[in-house]
Amino acid sequence: MNDVTDAAPAPDEGAGRPAAGADPAPVPAAQAAPGTGEEAAFEPAAPAPLGVQRVPTGRPVVDALLERLGDADHLAADGHLEVYEDVHRGLRDELTSLDAVRPGPAPGP
Repeated sequence: MNDVTDAAPAPDEGAGRPAAGADPAPVPAAQAAPGTGEEAAFEPAAPAPLGVQRVPTGRPVVDALLERLGDADHLAADGHLEVYEDVHRGLRDELTSLDAVRPGPAPGP
């Protein structure tokens, strides 16, 4: 017979696919597609220092703020924002204080 159901598949045809009616093989968690209900379990890495060397600037307030950045080395990533905002606020305040000490040139006519 030359019926389609009696024909044998070509050598590469159907390779890697389950037979009709068979349950597909489970996808390893590391290869699962997002949103399929088979997401890989994500375990974040433990906090670790980046090893960035800080060079003193000679300005005590700035040096203390740069040292504060080292606090982020021991925090999980979700704790970094608080440290960065604190340092940013301190540096901004220090720059503002410089403007108060050394006023710029007087405005022109």
